[in-house]
Amino acid sequence: MENKEFLTQQLLWIVISIGISITISWFVPFPLSWVVIIGVFLVLSFYMRYRMMKKMGSGVGMFGSLSSPFSGNSVNYYCMSCGTKHREASCPRCGSKMKRVG
Repeated sequence: MENKEFLTQQLLWIVISIGISITISWFVPFPLSWVVIIGVFLVLSFYMRYRMMKKMGSGVGMFGSLSSPFSGNSVNYYCMSCGTKHREASCPRCGSKMKRVG
């Protein structure tokens, strides 16, 4: 069912994009219409990406994390040598860089 929903959603966005580009090309003179249509496509693609990321529950946007690093959603690492829980690149207890996410 998800594939059918995805295909329907993509076809809907294609139809909307074509409709917007045809409307812009009717009202805006030729050389300027290309710039406007490309701008609209870029804005639409960023908007669609934002909606998809929000729907998936991801806090990562185009330019990095959307959530604050102090919001409590940070990643915890566990050292594979000694088992210490930490948030650093290497273990503060033994110095090992081997870690797993937990």
